[in-house]
Amino acid sequence: MPSRGKTGERGCVWVVLSLLLGGVASPACAQEEDETVLEEPSGLRFDFGLEAKAHARDSDLNRFPVNFPFTPEMLPPGETRGFERTVNEGTHFEVSTVTLFLDALWGDGLAARAKIDFIDLYDRNPTSGDREVDVDEAWARFGVEADPAALPERSGIYLKIGKMPKFERQDDRHLESYSLVSTAFNRFEDTGAELGVSLGRHVYAKLSATQGNPVFLRDPNALAGDNGTDAHLRPNPDPELGSGVVILYDAEVEDLDVDGNLELGAGLGVRFADEAGRNAVDVLVWGYERTLAETVELEGTFYGGDLDLLDGPLGLTPFPVEGDEKREVGANLWLYLGGFSIFAQYVDQEIAGLPRTGIEGEIAWRFDLPLVWAIADRQLFTFLAPAVRYSKLDNDFRGHPLTPSPSLSWDWEKLDYGVRLGIFEGIDVTAEYADNSFILASGAERENNELLSTLRWRL
Repeated sequence: MPSRGKTGERGCVWVVLSLLLGGVASPACAQEEDETVLEEPSGLRFDFGLEAKAHARDSDLNRFPVNFPFTPEMLPPGETRGFERTVNEGTHFEVSTVTLFLDALWGDGLAARAKIDFIDLYDRNPTSGDREVDVDEAWARFGVEADPAALPERSGIYLKIGKMPKFERQDDRHLESYSLVSTAFNRFEDTGAELGVSLGRHVYAKLSATQGNPVFLRDPNALAGDNGTDAHLRPNPDPELGSGVVILYDAEVEDLDVDGNLELGAGLGVRFADEAGRNAVDVLVWGYERTLAETVELEGTFYGGDLDLLDGPLGLTPFPVEGDEKREVGANLWLYLGGFSIFAQYVDQEIAGLPRTGIEGEIAWRFDLPLVWAIADRQLFTFLAPAVRYSKLDNDFRGHPLTPSPSLSWDWEKLDYGVRLGIFEGIDVTAEYADNSFILASGAERENNELLSTLRWRL
């Protein structure tokens, strides 16, 4: 299983690097014929970036009993029943990721990107068993793609191929944490092809055919948790990390699967903006559909994704599934008024007949600070950006009474609020708090909150 995942991601990297190297060779040959080619605005340009994130994290301790019939040797020493518990409670200092960005642009018709994460602590699922080097993005694009709420100069078309973000995802993020909606539906990239068409400057459409992110489970706070690791197979296991208080979500694509059923997606949007681009609005409606796999192998866990996960451990605690279709429809709003922004998203999803809905709304404001102090001719304290985000996940289904993960069918609410402060150009710090609450099957309300501070450095 490990070799399959690594081979697939290496394949994505080689596709992009081949395009990049091919781009280097082409203008080099052209230069021998015409020395002025590289001086043209449409010449090849490279951009290399490096980003690192360090955190101070404080997570509440919570344990919620489950009814799964664990035998005594399946439980930690001294325990008489199982629990869903906080992944890693208390105060911790950790480096979550070091990211390498490789971008190439040749004129306005060809672009390529590779984004590689090292350590990747907050995206690993299970936290202790997933790979520590991960290719987040590896794609090539032919044609021009406009950013959300940005007006293109004219009608056009583009084709993007590789591992890439979903087109409805919020990429101009203002906090380091993720909402319930972004975690559940579009946090991770997918692999395939995306076609975009601008019908004039204001109307656009997008189509995609991708592999489809496997259905799995994770805690919506910083650490995903450990479920189905080798440590759980030992007699009287006492793993260092807990399971987390988990939700169903679309997990990371870990290998290149060209044999499965593709996920088909479509979106239709309308956008308006002033010529400066500071005031803009974009509304997008979209949908996806695919057939769930019987199982999907994931790195570091013996749990399978998709229908295998919905069957429960050993098939003992199945969800009341109907069929094998997964579909979601949704709508997005991006609104920009100078440094003020609003993002909102609504999602209606069915996973094998299990319905749920999610809503999210975020208000953020970024403004530059005046020059008061400087060190070595560099301004100290460059900007301030507060943000507040509300999200809600309503699960209109119930799990098996003996399930080891009852939280999968609880109703959730999450309020994230924080502020990002620019220290120097390329260095900022974000402090945020996640007020994470849910309704147990008994009707009682509980919380699983977390304080997260992040120092981010980008070169």
